[in-house]
Amino acid sequence: MIIMFITFEGGEGSGKTSLIKEVESFFKKQNKKVFLTREPGGSFVAEQIRNIILDNKNEMSPKTEALLFAASRVEHLETVILKKLAEGYLVLCDRFIDSSLAYQGYARGLGFEEVLKINHFASKNMPDYTIYIDSDPQEGLKRALKREKANRLDKESLLFHEKVKAGYQILIKKYPQRYLVVNGQGTMEELIADTLMKLKEIFL
Repeated sequence: MIIMFITFEGGEGSGKTSLIKEVESFFKKQNKKVFLTREPGGSFVAEQIRNIILDNKNEMSPKTEALLFAASRVEHLETVILKKLAEGYLVLCDRFIDSSLAYQGYARGLGFEEVLKINHFASKNMPDYTIYIDSDPQEGLKRALKREKANRLDKESLLFHEKVKAGYQILIKKYPQRYLVVNGQGTMEELIADTLMKLKEIFL
């Protein structure tokens, strides 16, 4: 079995959490060992940092935000992801470095190079594939704000979330070999079908 690291990206309310569970089921049916995780978070310490980042009461500079994401990421990578890959698991991660590039690098205006410098350890362990859900920021934001616990990033302006999408569009062109773009502008069933079709082309 080829061990793989696959990440999931998209704007707020794009359906990543539901989709990743369907992809987990797809790989388990092929008798693969699958490990599901998320960012920010994924380990005890990284989850504590997640709480700081997403707490609605906290205001912070873009660079502080980027550094907190990076700190959470290195902890998650070194204590969880790399260990699971070494144990032969296919790792599915809800967000990774591309989120920092789109959110802090582009939407916050720090620049891709600055964010890559902060995350230099992660750039040595880039995912094999990144599944990006191409969804409408306005519709996604409506869904995100209906959550029981809308977080600090959910409550950013529509303009901010449109910039996030623009950042992802640049990343898709920058890393075309690892990006699988799926249509998130229809129903969840259509999103799942589109994703599984693309995965079957690669893995079956």
